[in-house]
Amino acid sequence: MKIASWNVNSLNVRLSHVLEWLDTHKPDLLGLQELKMTDDKFPVAAFESIGYGAVFSGQKTYNGVAILHRKKSLAEPTSIQINLPNFLDEQKRLISASYGDFLFVCAYVVNGHEVGSEKYAYKLAWLQALVQTMQHWLVKHPKLALVGDFNIAPEDQDVYDPQAWGESILCSPQERAYFKELLNLGLFDAFREKNNDLNQYTWWDYRQLGFQKNRGLRIDHILLSNPLKNQLSQCEIDKTPRKKSQPSDHAPIWATI
Repeated sequence: MKIASWNVNSLNVRLSHVLEWLDTHKPDLLGLQELKMTDDKFPVAAFESIGYGAVFSGQKTYNGVAILHRKKSLAEPTSIQINLPNFLDEQKRLISASYGDFLFVCAYVVNGHEVGSEKYAYKLAWLQALVQTMQHWLVKHPKLALVGDFNIAPEDQDVYDPQAWGESILCSPQERAYFKELLNLGLFDAFREKNNDLNQYTWWDYRQLGFQKNRGLRIDHILLSNPLKNQLSQCEIDKTPRKKSQPSDHAPIWATI
């Protein structure tokens, strides 16, 4: 099974990029973040035309998440959950669905804006609720993937200039502690399981030639439940879409299990 995650930073703008990527890579499951569209605008027909079904939770201008599944290899999803069950929230940041005995969770974690801000406090509260939810779900679903834009660079090696970023947003000790809590529950970082290379990132700022200079952060992740560790064969970041005209500022990450 090939699974993937991609913050598309507006599905309306990046739809052709996503369709091309799906047609080329043919993942069985793809989690999308930052749809930035309401559900009535979601391009169901476009995805169905290339053999993909979808579950989605959209929001105008901001946020929004979706899961695309390849109909040729997977049955229709069951047990669909919109948002965290233990966190009342108007923002559309999480969607999960079961495909047989495999639970696929797609999350768009809060950015947090600035350490100490109200948005940062919201981020920490959301992450705490995510940890609590995942603790429960891992008991029920031994085969589980949590993918998405976590807005957390777990280690200094995931930041192009750790000294410059210091303990600022995306790199603060509190955010990293929640990421470690997720791992301690029984998840592992699929990319780091297969790659120890430095200078491997999933996000680059549009400004100041961030991508061209590889001034990036690894903030998009695929976390898998420990029972899947021996089944993981590959996990890679695909920078090709980031080189296109009008790209998302994130690159897709994918894994084969």
